[in-house]
Amino acid sequence: MTSPAPQDLVVTQATLADWPVISGWAAAEGWNPGLSDGPAFFAQDPEGFFLGQIDGEPVSAVSVVNHGPDYAFLGCYLVRPDLRGHGHGLTTWKTALAHAGNRTVGLDGVVAQQDNYRRSGFEFAHRTVRFTGVASGGGPAAGVRPAGPADLPAVTAYDALCTPADRPRFLAAWLTGPGHRAFVRHDGDRLTGYGVIRPGHDTLRIGPLFADTADDARALFAALTAGAAGLEVAVDVPEPNTAALALVEEAGFSPSFETARMYTGPVRAHAQERVFGVTTLELG
Repeated sequence: MTSPAPQDLVVTQATLADWPVISGWAAAEGWNPGLSDGPAFFAQDPEGFFLGQIDGEPVSAVSVVNHGPDYAFLGCYLVRPDLRGHGHGLTTWKTALAHAGNRTVGLDGVVAQQDNYRRSGFEFAHRTVRFTGVASGGGPAAGVRPAGPADLPAVTAYDALCTPADRPRFLAAWLTGPGHRAFVRHDGDRLTGYGVIRPGHDTLRIGPLFADTADDARALFAALTAGAAGLEVAVDVPEPNTAALALVEEAGFSPSFETARMYTGPVRAHAQERVFGVTTLELG
């Protein structure tokens, strides 16, 4: 049987109704997407998801989510296994990338694709390592409490210090998504960090884990895992943050997966030392 050619592929914007197909492919790759990621992802940029179809059947996907006038993030780059090697992924990629316009584009690339990303103009910034382990649970951490609606402005402002772009629409959905549990830590009236844990296809996922100091991150980590005793938890840690690496190693977590953060150009200065856990490899 002759495989469909790239010219047979029709690339259109995906909708939230298409998300189960995309996340199902991601789960099959072992990426462990969150069970309820879709609404928060589409809240940030509902026009940033793309699906390639042949005769109405989905065969490829990619997201290029605009976070602001200067920055976009690429993720969910997937091709159905039985149709790989025929150019469908590249066609979908090129169509979707136009959505970013002149923005700098970031991504978290799996090892097998990093050379291809370099050829497309992406430059290596740092490794990100997924650590996985069984949560030991524990008691409440000092200064940490569940996040509530009144915390959203402070969390949004804090998040902006730790990321290359503001993302208020995403956060409003991310903090309150089904199964998501968010915590904040304060020193008096000042927010010193926040974190979210959510159910994934294979394990619970922590992301983000942003904090001023290792002590703040450790307290938040304890709160996030307190309700998950005996369950497997994963967190994506940027390798340059040695304090973050120490934290997950202290918890008995082990490396299980890695990606590379890559950019096509400069990004807004942000407090990378506060990033103890990446929010999501799909949106940065």
